[in-house]
Amino acid sequence: MPKFLSKRWHGQHMVWTFALLGALTIVLFLYEWVLGIAALLASGSILYFSWKAESAFRHDLNAYLGTITHRVKKAAGDVISELPIGMVLYNEDKEIEWHNPFVAKLAEKESVIGDSLEEIFPSWKQGKEKEESCEVEHDGRVYKFFHQSEERLLYILDITDYNQLLHKHEESKIAIGIVLMDNLDEVTQGMDDQTRSIMLARVTGEITEWAHRNEIYLRRTASDRFLILMNQKSLSKLEQNRFDILDEVRDLTMEYKLPLTVSIGVSSGIEDLEELGRVAQTSLDMSLGRGGDQVTVKAGQRISFYGGRTNAVEKRTRVRARVISHALRELIKESDKIVIMGHRFPDMDSIGAAIGVLKAVQLSNKEGYIVLEGVNPSIEKLMTMIAEDEKLNRWFITPAQAMQITTQRTLAVVLDTHRASMVAEPKLFNLTHRIMVVDHHRRSEEFFHDATLVYMEPYASSTCELVTELLQYFNDKISLDVLEATVLLAGIVVDTKQFSLRTGSRTFEAASFLRRNGADPTIIQKMLKEDLEAYIEKATIMKHTEMLYEHVALAVGEADHKYSQLMIAQVADTLLNMTGVFASFVICVRPDGLTGISARSLGSMNVQLVMERMGGGGHLTNAATQLEISPQEAALKLKQILEEIEQEEGLFE
Repeated sequence: MPKFLSKRWHGQHMVWTFALLGALTIVLFLYEWVLGIAALLASGSILYFSWKAESAFRHDLNAYLGTITHRVKKAAGDVISELPIGMVLYNEDKEIEWHNPFVAKLAEKESVIGDSLEEIFPSWKQGKEKEESCEVEHDGRVYKFFHQSEERLLYILDITDYNQLLHKHEESKIAIGIVLMDNLDEVTQGMDDQTRSIMLARVTGEITEWAHRNEIYLRRTASDRFLILMNQKSLSKLEQNRFDILDEVRDLTMEYKLPLTVSIGVSSGIEDLEELGRVAQTSLDMSLGRGGDQVTVKAGQRISFYGGRTNAVEKRTRVRARVISHALRELIKESDKIVIMGHRFPDMDSIGAAIGVLKAVQLSNKEGYIVLEGVNPSIEKLMTMIAEDEKLNRWFITPAQAMQITTQRTLAVVLDTHRASMVAEPKLFNLTHRIMVVDHHRRSEEFFHDATLVYMEPYASSTCELVTELLQYFNDKISLDVLEATVLLAGIVVDTKQFSLRTGSRTFEAASFLRRNGADPTIIQKMLKEDLEAYIEKATIMKHTEMLYEHVALAVGEADHKYSQLMIAQVADTLLNMTGVFASFVICVRPDGLTGISARSLGSMNVQLVMERMGGGGHLTNAATQLEISPQEAALKLKQILEEIEQEEGLFE
């Protein structure tokens, strides 16, 4: 116990002693005055010596406190001088009034008192002085600034080592990927064993060399599949090179009748390894759903796509179509009713596919309804024909009616889109989780992950083509009415631009089946006729066309005039027919007030990637988006994105 504390303890007890002596003296005076006088003298002596002791105690205490204060002041000064944290006090004119040695060392001067903060810390002054804390880079090191504006006080902490450690930790995080030769069966069909083995050996060697070059662990898990493990540093390098293995494999096998392509799914930014593996498989599925020959990287919440510069390879067998058709038949039988929906403001492909699925429902003796919200001007003539057909028109309902009849056992069939936000009534999915998706668009990030049955084939020309194939396997004795067959064929005709784009052998087989079942091309021609005013309006839009990068046509409509979506798409198609035009973009205001962009290409440019960067999507040769900005602002944004793509990998192959 310190000396002054022991004396204080003693002093407190002396007070009680004096009180007892006083009481004793009074008692002695009452009984014997001689003893009382003796007690009084004794008490006086004790009081005198106690006072002396108390004085000595106070003197020692003051001396001790003085020593402690000096030591604390000295320690505080040493801490401020030696502390690896900068401290700056400045005045109202932002001039330094005081600083500790750390700041002088940072500025490489003996003193910066009187200097301007902007002169000493220019990086901090660049719009960051109003922030309570921020990171600033200075002479290759990173500092964190803590600002107390009321006190005009600035703390500076060197966090370079922490940032380096954090960066090293981020780089060492594991990433999992799956590499798949996505069209191996199509490429090797008809090959002899020797040719097939040589080709596979060359491709495997190329992939192995790529993995070694980028510090990737590669493990073959099947004849056409590899598992890859890497850290974040290697993944960043691959993304910078935009996964050049896609081009290397394609170029290596270009000599064959079909080049071999690979698809890759990669996941990172997840701590749970099991979840990381599941996300990698989901990423691969997304790459395949977008047509293959591309990479999908899902890093946390960020998702990126690379490649996708070639059209999807058509599957020559219909095995999957047969399996999906049988699965659809079972789903319909297990459901109480079927609700069929396309995207909002449906086009010919969406309505045609819906009528085809309705036919399958009726063949199963179940109730089926087509949900229709808004009529696209491009199908007004078709809807007029349907309205005159009482047998077909009775099955069209509004979104509100669909909500009333939907139960947990209702099957919702989504056509010509795989985005819940684009269907006629998204709220319907809160009532049922029995969902089937049929779509021919390349898969985007938004998707029905809990769908019961998915039939997505990006190689197909249209959803009508896919539904037609399903109908062929649905019932051996299927028979279509003239209008049903005609609408299905019309969807194929419109999406292929009269069989000139995105057509394969199965497209013509589907068209042939519909023609045999009564599809009338004359009716289709009447549906697609346009009037003279519309033709003149298209010419007005085309008059303002400008050429970008020599082969990209960009037309922007007048901001105060509204154009139908069909009109915008038709202008884009027309521009693509012009000499020297490889891709076209048309930007106009739609009737709903949104700015619509229709994008078309001949295949040498992936307009889907362009539209995805603007919030839309579609196909390699056919894509679109809608924006809540003016056409002029949309054009500027489009030009910026085209410039970015040109700098990253080039617009054309």
